[in-house]
Amino acid sequence: MGGPTGGPSASRPATPGADSPRAQLAADGGAGERSEQPEQPHQPQQSERTKQSKRAKRTGWRRLVPTWRMVLGGFLTVVLLVIGAFFLGYSLVKIPPANALAMKQANVYLYEDGTEIARDGDINRENVTLAEVSKDAQHAVLAAEDRDFYTESAVDPKAMLRAGWNTATGKGRQSGSTITQQYVKNYYLGQEQTVTRKVKEFFISIKLDRNEPKDKILEGYLNTSYFGRNAYGIQAAAQAYYGVKAKDLDPARAAYLAALVNAPSEYDVIAHPENKAAAVARWNYVLDGMVKKNWLSASDRAGMKFPMPKEATVPTNMAGQRGYLVRAVKDYLAKNNILSEDELAAGGYRITTTLEKSKQDAFVKAVNDQVMSKLDKKHNPVDKYVRAGGAAVDPKTGEVVAMYGGIDYVKQFTNNATRRDFQVGSTFKPFVLTAAVQNHSDTADGRPITPNTVYDGTNKRPVQGWNGGYYAPENEDQHSYGNITVREATDKSVNAVYAQMAVDVGSDKVKDTAVALGVPSDTPELIGSPSIALGVARASVLDMAEAYATLANHGKHGTYTIIKKITKDGTDVVDLPERTTSQAVSREAADTTTAVLQSVVQNGTGAPALAIGRPAAAKTGTAENDQAAWFAGYTPDLATVVSVMGQDPVTAAHKPLYGALGLARINGSGPPGSIWAQFMGDALKNTLASDFDLQIQPGADQTQPPPSSGAVETPGTGGQDNGGTTTGTDTGGQDTQGQGQVQGQVQGQTDGTTGDTTGTTGDTTAGDTTGGTPTTGGTDTGTTTGTTGGSTPTTGGAGGSTPTTGGSTTGGTSPSGGTTGDGGTTTGTDTGTWGGQNQMQGGGGRRRDGGAPARVRSSVGESATDDNAAGAPHALKAVGEGVPAPASAP
Repeated sequence: MGGPTGGPSASRPATPGADSPRAQLAADGGAGERSEQPEQPHQPQQSERTKQSKRAKRTGWRRLVPTWRMVLGGFLTVVLLVIGAFFLGYSLVKIPPANALAMKQANVYLYEDGTEIARDGDINRENVTLAEVSKDAQHAVLAAEDRDFYTESAVDPKAMLRAGWNTATGKGRQSGSTITQQYVKNYYLGQEQTVTRKVKEFFISIKLDRNEPKDKILEGYLNTSYFGRNAYGIQAAAQAYYGVKAKDLDPARAAYLAALVNAPSEYDVIAHPENKAAAVARWNYVLDGMVKKNWLSASDRAGMKFPMPKEATVPTNMAGQRGYLVRAVKDYLAKNNILSEDELAAGGYRITTTLEKSKQDAFVKAVNDQVMSKLDKKHNPVDKYVRAGGAAVDPKTGEVVAMYGGIDYVKQFTNNATRRDFQVGSTFKPFVLTAAVQNHSDTADGRPITPNTVYDGTNKRPVQGWNGGYYAPENEDQHSYGNITVREATDKSVNAVYAQMAVDVGSDKVKDTAVALGVPSDTPELIGSPSIALGVARASVLDMAEAYATLANHGKHGTYTIIKKITKDGTDVVDLPERTTSQAVSREAADTTTAVLQSVVQNGTGAPALAIGRPAAAKTGTAENDQAAWFAGYTPDLATVVSVMGQDPVTAAHKPLYGALGLARINGSGPPGSIWAQFMGDALKNTLASDFDLQIQPGADQTQPPPSSGAVETPGTGGQDNGGTTTGTDTGGQDTQGQGQVQGQVQGQTDGTTGDTTGTTGDTTAGDTTGGTPTTGGTDTGTTTGTTGGSTPTTGGAGGSTPTTGGSTTGGTSPSGGTTGDGGTTTGTDTGTWGGQNQMQGGGGRRRDGGAPARVRSSVGESATDDNAAGAPHALKAVGEGVPAPASAP
């Protein structure tokens, strides 16, 4: 029996969850439902979730596929890492200084008109501003490399990643970078193809784009890009391919240069004609891009033809005259503390010189025509020694306008225009005369030194008044001249006269005068001794040209220069020394020297200057043992000095030039004079000839008596007139160095008390004169109707003239109608016409009588005659009464 609690239900095991809410609900009212429906097994909630979680786990390949949560988390992580890396890289990578290659530029040397002389340096680059590049060239490069440069960002990530991937995987050099990135590579980094370089390029480009304007970046790119033919930058490329400046590039040529940037070597159609089709295709691509961007009209594009570049030239750098000119410029810059060699080595300088291309070309041609083309080195060994140097200076400015340094700088390194190891010879003698006039010097016996001062020209005559030892110089060819005027001694280059004059003036004063004129004070062998007059100093051709230019400029010495302007990187101007002009010597000293040198042209060894057909003054010189021959001369507009030298090409030893060019000897009036004449004629062609306007030394146009002590035989001394006929003997004529000049000097003197002389003393005949002209004194007829003291320089042949001197009268009538005195002796001595010889080719003189100046100008070919004696500005006057008889000259 069982009670309600003891029934079957009491014995049933407890069901899990029986006390749960659901179970309670069933107990409260769900009995009927349970009786109607079968009982369902009940699963707890946590058990269901556990089963669901187990179902979410995937097996097999499904486990490799990330869930969306993983994708999102990974993406956010990568973004954060990239952002962090970017900011880290941006902060760590700095804009570095430019690499050495990008900074390296050539120095460009230019003629005064802007024509290029040469470039030096390993890198052929000349930086220019963007304004110096034509718009067509700018647009062409943009069309080829980065058409959206001005609107896009500094980097193109997609192109950069592609290039980086291809480089990293070994697929070759890849680009695709923007112009900014390419500029960073060229200017700041390098050309290596590495991932590291690409990363740096990326960050530097971004920074640069934020700090620099687009124009500046494009300018840098144009200056650093390589175009082939060793041309770095658009300026060098324009020169290398078309011989123009970047500012002158038109669309067609600019498009070709822009095409070269992509493949410089391959697209050079001259070096690789087989690639012309590819180069033209690239050229068309650039032009089409310019049209697309509206930088070029379609109509202009349609008519364009491919512009073939010029032939590639073998790099000559310093070959020919280039090296000599560049070396002279560098020496000038260093000497004047303008730029050092180290500063020049950095490159980037654009140096405009004072050299004129037309004159430079004329100088080269003259040397080639007159000397180099005539050498026969194969059959004449002496011809191997021949060298030549020359320089031309504008007297008014001191600017060097032309220079000849040698046949070829790469074959003969030494610049023959600036070297200081050859004696200048007799081209130094004019400085002695200049010093004499400048210092108002007198001879040992107290006579003022003028062009008409008489000296003893005896060969090997010992110099007097020199305490430094015995010195007796030889005259050329051992010739003795006896008594001779300074002017004639200059015509004939008499060593005995000038050595004595140097002592009379003071050799130290001669040296000081030469330095004032422009000869450097440190010139080798420029020492104070009698030999200074003979030109033992070893000044350069350029030094002598500068000094002669000072004489041409009436004693005013302008600052010598070969530089007109210097710029750095197209904008910076380098300061040059201030240009000044000073009166180095008095005008009278310079002009008196010029007048004497005009006589050398007319009557001496300077005859080659006659060929230029305009007023000129000149002097020749020969070094000891004929190792060098010189011709130095000038017009009012140009001073030029030429030297032909002898040097062994192997040992560099100086060599005599006997037999060179097939000539027995080389003297100044030979090949150097021929070069001078051709160059000056070409250099001054189509220019107005100028006359010398001279103010000569007071009294220089007056005849001066010989010294009063002792008696010597004077060349051309007339015989005694004892009531009969006076016959003069001329011993003064000489053919000097083949020039054919003849100069006789006749002096007739009467000591009788009755009878006057008649006729013209010293008449000469125009035309060629080949020797001395004996003259006959006047016949005693009681009246003087001829010309006393007159002279007739006659020009003929090679410009020779025969100046003569009149006789002396006692108690007769003078040419001007007055009496000559009672019982005195009137001596009319014309030593070759100081005044008369001013009547040379275009010559001019100025004399002073009682302080009244008289200017003299004459035309080519004009000769003075006795008709000029009365009243003409240049007429000579007889020395007054009581002149003593000739005596020995010091």
